[in-house]
Amino acid sequence: MLENCQRHHMVLGLAALTLVTILVLIVESRYAAEGGTTRRRGQQFVIENNSTCWKHETYTVIEECHPCSNFDIVSRSVGVCIHTHYKELLRCKSGEIVTKSCDRVALIDQRNFIKFEVFSFVLGVLSYLVSYARDRVLSKRNYMRIERQLNRVQ
Repeated sequence: MLENCQRHHMVLGLAALTLVTILVLIVESRYAAEGGTTRRRGQQFVIENNSTCWKHETYTVIEECHPCSNFDIVSRSVGVCIHTHYKELLRCKSGEIVTKSCDRVALIDQRNFIKFEVFSFVLGVLSYLVSYARDRVLSKRNYMRIERQLNRVQ
C-alpha cells in the first residue's frame, strides 16, 4: 500500500502525525502540571511536620526542586530527603524558610524526553537515507537489466 502512495501524500501524513503528537504532548503536559501541583502541595510526610506555613501562606521558591545529596539521604540529616530524594527551599510570607520534599525534577524528565526525540529523529533520518540509497541501487540495477535485454533484442 505504501508503494502506491505519492511522496507528497506521505509527507502530508507524516506532518499530520507530527502535529497530532505535539498537540497531545502539550495537552498532556498541561494536565499533568495542573493535576500534579495540587496533589503535591497537599502531600506531606510525617517527617516534615516541623513547619506547614507553605500550606496556608503564600510563599516564594528560593531553590527549585533538586536532588538531595547522597550524604543527606544516607545520614537522614535532612528529613525531607528520605521519601522522594528531592527537596526544594521555600520562603513563606511570614519570613520562615522551609525545606519541603518534592517529586522528581521535571526539567530532568524533559531533557531525557528531548534526547529521546532527537535520537528517534536522527535514527529515522538515517533509516530513510539508507532505504533511499537502497532504492536507488535497486532501480539502477533494474534499469541496467532492462537496457541489457533491449540491447540483446536489437
